[in-house]
Amino acid sequence: MSMQHFSGTVILGAGPSGLMAADILSRAGHPVRIYEAMPTPGRKFLMAGRGGLNITHSEAFDLFVQRYGARSQQLEPLLKRFGPQQVIEWMDKLNQPSFIGSSGRVFPTAMKAAPLLRAWLQRLNYQGVELLTRHRWRGWDEHQCLLIENAKGLQQLTANQVILATGGGSWRKLGSDGQWMPLLAQQGITTVPLQASNCGFVCQWSDHLRQHHAGSPLKGIRLHLNNELQQKGDLVITRYGLEGGLIYAFSAALRETLQQHSHADIWLDLHPDLSLEQLQARLEAPRGRRSLSNHLRRAGVAAIKAALVRDLQPECSFQDMAQLAHALKHCPLRLTGMRPIDEAISTAGGVCFDELTPELMLKRLPGVYCAGEMLDWDAPTGGYLLTACLSMGVHIAEAILKNTDAASQDLSIIPPLPRPTGTKQ
Repeated sequence: MSMQHFSGTVILGAGPSGLMAADILSRAGHPVRIYEAMPTPGRKFLMAGRGGLNITHSEAFDLFVQRYGARSQQLEPLLKRFGPQQVIEWMDKLNQPSFIGSSGRVFPTAMKAAPLLRAWLQRLNYQGVELLTRHRWRGWDEHQCLLIENAKGLQQLTANQVILATGGGSWRKLGSDGQWMPLLAQQGITTVPLQASNCGFVCQWSDHLRQHHAGSPLKGIRLHLNNELQQKGDLVITRYGLEGGLIYAFSAALRETLQQHSHADIWLDLHPDLSLEQLQARLEAPRGRRSLSNHLRRAGVAAIKAALVRDLQPECSFQDMAQLAHALKHCPLRLTGMRPIDEAISTAGGVCFDELTPELMLKRLPGVYCAGEMLDWDAPTGGYLLTACLSMGVHIAEAILKNTDAASQDLSIIPPLPRPTGTKQ
């Protein structure tokens, strides 16, 4: 087994946190080497942008921070340093302009993650970052040397600093497999078991609903939980239950409720923009010779919403418009489980914040930092996950530069990445 020392920072994992730390460090002239287990970097980042890369959110900062729930206090200082506005400026300097969608979400103009990742990797290469793929971290040996495995076998490695940024436990095929959990446990580091977050939830549909409406969207509805939490958004009916940004926003609360009671009761307002009286008046408008389905469609009740009422409230009479209006405004639904962790967009759980210094360095392993989904925090989709991961990379990199007496540069004065020859201006 060969032994090597790297006089700089070794980063394990080429996801958003690791790449951002490498960007800041190398920009200041600090030597950086990244080890990535997969054949190419940023695989989960690319998958996140497959349908349009929602990288951050434009809402007011106080509301933005609240999206991190129980970890808002720990993450607020990091997000103040590098939050939504800084993410936008960072993309601009990579020649990747952005726009704000109607929901307040921020996307690169190109929509996809690939152009942003290519520009980012180009800059890292220009700044001298070494990127070694197909190199998997296997823990530490008895001398606290890192063990790195590649096609040639195991290699012992030491470095001035180490950043662990290997991801959570979702989307295993993209590299986030959670295999680091026992490695940290061997070092006496306390972790919280990884759990699915931003995932689908299970409920019991009839065979008819599954066969005829799986894949149907529910647009602009309001979800209520425990008569306390509520939010408006979109859902998708699936064969097993529900998916979509609206249910993802309730992941943490629903997960906790399911753990306590084995089920979670929610209710849907399928027409939140209308009062009960307004909806009833629409339904009670003269029907004429129209069929019931056409009458409901004319009243603004989509077929999927009528199907949900039939499925979940079979006692509701579609001849009694007052009763139907109430059913559409208060449609109860019992969730009985969550989809598997490997289907989740992200995971909760990981390294406890009590194990970390304010710089996100492991107290038991001086010089070793943790970033991204390896830490025990959670957030809904909407740009919150990526922004926090990028922010952690900045935070750790600047802590390393400060501790090594290197001058951290202000991102606002970093010159833009030169455009490749032949690109359109």
